[in-house]
Amino acid sequence: MTPDAIAATLTAIRARRPLVHGIVDFTAMTATATALLAFGASPAMVEAEDEVAEFAAKADALVIDLGTLSAPRATAIRLAVAAARAAGIPWVLDPVAFGATRPRTALAQELLTARPAVVRGNGSDIAALTGAAVSGHGILSIATSDVALAAARRLAIQAGMIVAVTGANDCVTDGRQTVVIRNGDPSTSQVIGLGGTATALIGACLAVERDPLVAAAHALVLLGVAGEIAAARAHGPGSLQVEILDALAALDAATLSRSLRIDQPSG
Repeated sequence: MTPDAIAATLTAIRARRPLVHGIVDFTAMTATATALLAFGASPAMVEAEDEVAEFAAKADALVIDLGTLSAPRATAIRLAVAAARAAGIPWVLDPVAFGATRPRTALAQELLTARPAVVRGNGSDIAALTGAAVSGHGILSIATSDVALAAARRLAIQAGMIVAVTGANDCVTDGRQTVVIRNGDPSTSQVIGLGGTATALIGACLAVERDPLVAAAHALVLLGVAGEIAAARAHGPGSLQVEILDALAALDAATLSRSLRIDQPSG
Protein backbone atom coordinates (compact mmCIF):
# COMPACT_ATOMS: atom_id res chain seq x y z
CA MET A 1 0.00 0.00 0.00
CA THR A 2 2.74 2.44 -0.97
CA PRO A 3 2.32 5.54 -3.15
CA ASP A 4 4.38 3.85 -5.86
CA ALA A 5 2.20 0.73 -5.83
CA ILE A 6 -1.00 2.79 -6.04
CA ALA A 7 0.47 4.93 -8.81
CA ALA A 8 1.41 1.74 -10.69
CA THR A 9 -2.21 0.60 -10.61
CA LEU A 10 -3.33 3.95 -11.98
CA THR A 11 -0.65 3.85 -14.69
CA ALA A 12 -1.77 0.37 -15.72
CA ILE A 13 -5.37 1.56 -16.03
CA ARG A 14 -4.35 4.51 -18.19
CA ALA A 15 -2.18 2.28 -20.38
CA ARG A 16 -4.69 -0.53 -20.86
CA ARG A 17 -7.95 1.46 -20.72
CA PRO A 18 -9.92 -1.51 -19.38
CA LEU A 19 -13.56 -1.88 -20.36
CA VAL A 20 -15.72 -1.54 -17.26
CA HIS A 21 -19.28 -2.71 -17.81
CA GLY A 22 -21.64 -1.02 -15.39
CA ILE A 23 -25.28 -1.57 -14.54
CA VAL A 24 -25.55 1.43 -12.28
CA ASP A 25 -27.96 3.89 -10.69
CA PHE A 26 -29.81 5.91 -13.35
CA THR A 27 -29.28 9.11 -11.35
CA ALA A 28 -25.50 8.64 -11.41
CA MET A 29 -24.90 6.97 -14.76
CA THR A 30 -23.36 9.97 -16.51
CA ALA A 31 -21.26 10.91 -13.48
CA THR A 32 -20.02 7.34 -13.12
CA ALA A 33 -19.11 6.98 -16.78
CA THR A 34 -17.33 10.34 -16.80
CA ALA A 35 -15.38 9.44 -13.66
CA LEU A 36 -14.24 6.19 -15.28
CA LEU A 37 -13.07 8.12 -18.33
CA ALA A 38 -11.19 10.61 -16.13
CA PHE A 39 -9.62 7.68 -14.30
CA GLY A 40 -8.39 6.20 -17.57
CA ALA A 41 -10.90 3.36 -18.03
CA SER A 42 -13.48 2.81 -20.76
CA PRO A 43 -17.08 2.74 -19.47
CA ALA A 44 -20.01 0.87 -20.99
CA MET A 45 -23.51 1.10 -19.53
CA VAL A 46 -25.20 -1.80 -21.31
CA GLU A 47 -28.26 -3.52 -19.86
CA ALA A 48 -30.58 -4.53 -22.72
CA GLU A 49 -31.64 -8.13 -22.07
CA ASP A 50 -30.68 -9.33 -25.56
CA GLU A 51 -27.05 -8.11 -25.37
CA VAL A 52 -26.07 -7.66 -21.73
CA ALA A 53 -24.62 -11.16 -21.27
CA GLU A 54 -22.56 -10.99 -24.44
CA PHE A 55 -21.22 -7.59 -23.47
CA ALA A 56 -20.39 -8.62 -19.90
CA ALA A 57 -18.35 -11.54 -21.20
CA LYS A 58 -16.19 -9.15 -23.23
CA ALA A 59 -15.56 -6.64 -20.42
CA ASP A 60 -12.52 -6.46 -18.14
CA ALA A 61 -14.68 -5.90 -15.06
CA LEU A 62 -18.37 -5.75 -14.20
CA VAL A 63 -19.94 -3.31 -11.72
CA ILE A 64 -23.44 -3.86 -10.31
CA ASP A 65 -25.19 -1.04 -8.42
CA LEU A 66 -28.70 -1.76 -7.10
CA GLY A 67 -29.60 1.91 -6.72
CA THR A 68 -32.47 2.28 -9.20
CA LEU A 69 -33.80 -1.25 -9.34
CA SER A 70 -36.57 -2.56 -11.60
CA ALA A 71 -37.68 -5.99 -12.80
CA PRO A 72 -35.97 -5.60 -16.22
CA ARG A 73 -32.78 -4.37 -14.54
CA ALA A 74 -32.84 -7.32 -12.14
CA THR A 75 -33.00 -9.66 -15.15
CA ALA A 76 -30.12 -7.82 -16.82
CA ILE A 77 -28.07 -7.99 -13.63
CA ARG A 78 -28.56 -11.74 -13.32
CA LEU A 79 -27.58 -12.29 -16.96
CA ALA A 80 -24.50 -10.06 -16.70
CA VAL A 81 -23.26 -11.67 -13.48
CA ALA A 82 -23.71 -15.18 -14.87
CA ALA A 83 -21.77 -14.24 -18.01
CA ALA A 84 -18.99 -12.56 -16.05
CA ARG A 85 -18.60 -15.56 -13.77
CA ALA A 86 -18.49 -17.96 -16.70
CA ALA A 87 -15.80 -15.85 -18.36
CA GLY A 88 -13.76 -15.40 -15.18
CA ILE A 89 -14.28 -11.64 -15.14
CA PRO A 90 -14.09 -9.91 -11.73
CA TRP A 91 -17.21 -8.09 -10.58
CA VAL A 92 -18.22 -5.70 -7.82
CA LEU A 93 -21.54 -5.45 -5.99
CA ASP A 94 -22.95 -2.25 -4.47
CA PRO A 95 -26.01 -3.36 -2.42
CA VAL A 96 -27.65 0.07 -2.25
CA ALA A 97 -30.47 0.33 0.32
CA PHE A 98 -30.25 -3.33 1.30
CA GLY A 99 -33.27 -4.22 3.43
CA ALA A 100 -35.45 -1.39 2.14
CA THR A 101 -37.76 -3.69 0.15
CA ARG A 102 -38.22 -7.43 -0.21
CA PRO A 103 -37.28 -7.61 -3.94
CA ARG A 104 -34.12 -5.55 -3.39
CA THR A 105 -33.10 -7.59 -0.38
CA ALA A 106 -33.74 -10.91 -2.11
CA LEU A 107 -31.73 -9.91 -5.17
CA ALA A 108 -28.79 -8.69 -3.09
CA GLN A 109 -28.77 -11.92 -1.11
CA GLU A 110 -28.90 -13.93 -4.35
CA LEU A 111 -26.00 -11.94 -5.79
CA LEU A 112 -23.89 -12.50 -2.70
CA THR A 113 -24.06 -16.23 -3.35
CA ALA A 114 -22.56 -15.54 -6.80
CA ARG A 115 -19.37 -14.44 -5.04
CA PRO A 116 -18.47 -10.91 -6.18
CA ALA A 117 -14.78 -10.12 -5.84
CA VAL A 118 -15.67 -7.05 -3.76
CA VAL A 119 -18.79 -5.79 -2.03
CA ARG A 120 -18.73 -1.99 -1.55
CA GLY A 121 -21.29 -0.10 0.46
CA ASN A 122 -21.90 2.56 3.05
CA GLY A 123 -21.95 1.66 6.71
CA SER A 124 -25.69 1.07 6.96
CA ASP A 125 -25.86 -1.18 3.91
CA ILE A 126 -22.92 -3.30 5.01
CA ALA A 127 -24.24 -3.60 8.55
CA ALA A 128 -27.69 -4.54 7.27
CA LEU A 129 -26.18 -7.30 5.12
CA THR A 130 -25.11 -9.05 8.31
CA GLY A 131 -28.49 -8.62 9.98
CA ALA A 132 -27.50 -5.70 12.21
CA ALA A 133 -30.39 -3.43 13.20
CA VAL A 134 -29.49 -0.10 11.61
CA SER A 135 -31.39 2.60 9.80
CA GLY A 136 -30.49 5.17 7.20
CA HIS A 137 -31.91 8.20 5.46
CA GLY A 138 -31.93 7.89 1.69
CA ILE A 139 -28.43 7.16 0.46
CA LEU A 140 -26.81 8.45 3.65
CA SER A 141 -25.38 6.01 6.15
CA ILE A 142 -25.89 6.49 9.88
CA ALA A 143 -24.25 3.27 11.03
CA THR A 144 -21.31 4.08 13.28
CA SER A 145 -17.86 3.29 11.97
CA ASP A 146 -17.31 0.65 14.67
CA VAL A 147 -20.58 -1.12 13.84
CA ALA A 148 -19.89 -0.93 10.11
CA LEU A 149 -16.33 -2.23 10.37
CA ALA A 150 -17.36 -5.12 12.62
CA ALA A 151 -20.12 -5.97 10.14
CA ALA A 152 -17.71 -5.75 7.20
CA ARG A 153 -15.33 -8.19 8.88
CA ARG A 154 -18.15 -10.64 9.63
CA LEU A 155 -19.48 -10.45 6.09
CA ALA A 156 -16.02 -10.92 4.58
CA ILE A 157 -15.44 -14.08 6.60
CA GLN A 158 -18.95 -15.48 6.14
CA ALA A 159 -19.08 -14.85 2.39
CA GLY A 160 -15.39 -15.34 1.60
CA MET A 161 -14.94 -12.03 -0.20
CA ILE A 162 -13.46 -8.58 0.19
CA VAL A 163 -15.73 -5.96 1.77
CA ALA A 164 -15.18 -2.23 1.40
CA VAL A 165 -17.16 0.11 3.63
CA THR A 166 -17.00 3.81 2.82
CA GLY A 167 -17.66 6.74 5.10
CA ALA A 168 -15.68 9.27 7.11
CA ASN A 169 -12.85 6.74 6.84
CA ASP A 170 -12.90 3.96 4.26
CA CYS A 171 -12.10 0.40 5.30
CA VAL A 172 -11.27 -2.62 3.16
CA THR A 173 -11.15 -6.02 4.80
CA ASP A 174 -10.98 -9.74 4.15
CA GLY A 175 -12.19 -10.32 7.69
CA ARG A 176 -8.71 -10.91 9.08
CA GLN A 177 -6.67 -8.00 7.78
CA THR A 178 -8.01 -4.50 7.33
CA VAL A 179 -6.78 -1.40 5.50
CA VAL A 180 -8.11 1.91 6.86
CA ILE A 181 -8.01 4.80 4.39
CA ARG A 182 -8.11 8.28 5.90
CA ASN A 183 -8.05 10.25 2.67
CA GLY A 184 -11.18 12.12 1.63
CA ASP A 185 -13.19 15.20 2.56
CA PRO A 186 -16.61 15.44 4.25
CA SER A 187 -17.90 17.84 1.60
CA THR A 188 -17.89 15.09 -1.03
CA SER A 189 -21.05 13.68 0.60
CA GLN A 190 -22.85 16.54 -1.24
CA VAL A 191 -22.03 14.99 -4.63
CA ILE A 192 -24.70 12.60 -5.87
CA GLY A 193 -23.48 9.21 -6.99
CA LEU A 194 -20.01 9.34 -5.47
CA GLY A 195 -20.57 6.00 -3.76
CA GLY A 196 -21.36 4.50 -7.14
CA THR A 197 -18.24 6.15 -8.50
CA ALA A 198 -16.21 4.44 -5.78
CA THR A 199 -17.71 1.09 -6.78
CA ALA A 200 -16.92 1.70 -10.45
CA LEU A 201 -13.32 2.72 -9.74
CA ILE A 202 -12.87 -0.48 -7.74
CA GLY A 203 -13.97 -2.32 -10.88
CA ALA A 204 -11.38 -0.45 -12.95
CA CYS A 205 -8.63 -1.33 -10.48
CA LEU A 206 -9.72 -4.98 -10.44
CA ALA A 207 -9.21 -5.07 -14.19
CA VAL A 208 -5.46 -4.52 -13.72
CA GLU A 209 -4.87 -5.70 -10.13
CA ARG A 210 -6.39 -9.10 -9.44
CA ASP A 211 -5.84 -9.06 -5.66
CA PRO A 212 -9.27 -7.69 -4.70
CA LEU A 213 -8.19 -6.27 -1.33
CA VAL A 214 -5.37 -4.34 -2.99
CA ALA A 215 -7.56 -3.22 -5.89
CA ALA A 216 -10.33 -1.94 -3.62
CA ALA A 217 -7.90 -0.12 -1.33
CA HIS A 218 -6.09 1.50 -4.26
CA ALA A 219 -9.36 2.71 -5.79
CA LEU A 220 -10.57 4.26 -2.54
CA VAL A 221 -7.22 5.95 -1.90
CA LEU A 222 -7.26 7.46 -5.38
CA LEU A 223 -10.83 8.72 -5.03
CA GLY A 224 -10.12 10.01 -1.51
CA VAL A 225 -7.07 11.98 -2.62
CA ALA A 226 -9.02 13.39 -5.57
CA GLY A 227 -11.79 14.40 -3.18
CA GLU A 228 -9.35 16.31 -0.97
CA ILE A 229 -7.87 18.16 -3.93
CA ALA A 230 -11.32 18.96 -5.29
CA ALA A 231 -12.64 20.21 -1.96
CA ALA A 232 -9.76 22.67 -1.67
CA ARG A 233 -10.62 24.15 -5.08
CA ALA A 234 -14.42 24.00 -5.18
CA HIS A 235 -16.90 26.73 -4.25
CA GLY A 236 -19.91 24.47 -3.73
CA PRO A 237 -21.41 21.11 -4.66
CA GLY A 238 -21.65 21.93 -8.37
CA SER A 239 -18.03 22.88 -8.83
CA LEU A 240 -17.00 20.10 -6.43
CA GLN A 241 -18.31 17.43 -8.81
CA VAL A 242 -16.35 18.93 -11.70
CA GLU A 243 -13.22 19.36 -9.59
CA ILE A 244 -13.32 15.69 -8.56
CA LEU A 245 -13.26 14.68 -12.22
CA ASP A 246 -10.37 17.04 -12.95
CA ALA A 247 -8.47 15.77 -9.90
CA LEU A 248 -8.94 12.14 -10.92
CA ALA A 249 -7.54 12.91 -14.35
CA ALA A 250 -4.51 14.72 -12.91
CA LEU A 251 -3.50 12.22 -10.19
CA ASP A 252 0.14 11.13 -10.26
CA ALA A 253 2.77 9.50 -8.08
CA ALA A 254 4.03 12.79 -6.65
CA THR A 255 0.55 13.78 -5.50
CA LEU A 256 0.03 10.39 -3.89
CA SER A 257 3.37 10.63 -2.08
CA ARG A 258 2.33 13.94 -0.54
CA SER A 259 -1.24 12.97 0.28
CA LEU A 260 -1.46 9.28 1.19
CA ARG A 261 -2.95 8.62 4.63
CA ILE A 262 -3.69 4.97 5.35
CA ASP A 263 -3.29 2.46 8.14
CA GLN A 264 -1.53 -0.55 6.66
CA PRO A 265 -3.19 -3.98 6.76
CA SER A 266 -3.76 -5.11 10.33
CA GLY A 267 -5.60 -7.90 12.06
